Amino acid sequence: MKLSRFAALTSAFFVTSVLALTGASTAASAQLPTATGYVALGDSYSSGVGAGSYDSAGGSCKRSAKSYPALWAAAHSPSSFRFTACSGARTGDVLSSQLGPLSNSTGLVSITIGGNDAGFADTMTTCALQGESACLSRVAQARSFIDSTLPGRLDGVYDAISQKAPAARVVVLGYPHFYRLNGTCIAGLSERSRAAINAAADDINGVMAKRAADHGFSFADVNATFSGHELCSGSPWLHSVTFPVDESYHPTAAGQSGGYLPVFASAA
Repeated sequence: MKLSRFAALTSAFFVTSVLALTGASTAASAQLPTATGYVALGDSYSSGVGAGSYDSAGGSCKRSAKSYPALWAAAHSPSSFRFTACSGARTGDVLSSQLGPLSNSTGLVSITIGGNDAGFADTMTTCALQGESACLSRVAQARSFIDSTLPGRLDGVYDAISQKAPAARVVVLGYPHFYRLNGTCIAGLSERSRAAINAAADDINGVMAKRAADHGFSFADVNATFSGHELCSGSPWLHSVTFPVDESYHPTAAGQSGGYLPVFASAA
């Protein structure tokens, strides 16, 4: 066989093979569902506690029409929107009762989780009622948990999300600093207590960002949007101690729309 003929046959075989493989791949891709649905998971910062306008069907989960997931869904009209975030949720609650809507057709997932595992409510109650020494001790306990135990719990949740919604873009949102240090608060916690609480928020955000990155997820930091709107800022987007008590230290409707929604929309 002449070299030119051999080269021509080889080239034809190569082209035919590539076309066959490409066609098979295209056909296989056409059979896959388009991942466009949105599922909002997490705790009270995602359900919208503190923002009002709660869905009565959600009961004690306090899912708000003014929460960032509901606002984003209303603006973007995803093919489906499932809202399972719930007030008081911990990582174990996400695993046991929030992942049902996830599937191959889920294209977007948002989540805030970890604050309740670290003892958010108990820490803030201690700081509000028992003075600086008890506050600093309780914050130190929370920071130890965040460093040693929380990473493994987040891995469990993030692994489960990846398994159930393999095509989804997952956005993990952080928690804001509660306090503007050297701000305008006259009474309440000491400045050392406020600084310690902010430092704990930095710790949990750092852990979430690292675990999110290791799972191929996006981390959305809300501190830039909340800057100038912390407690003691004069224009807070967070409730201080309030009634109902469970809304204390949670974003207001303005905190959801101005603090959380923009960073989520940028990452989604």
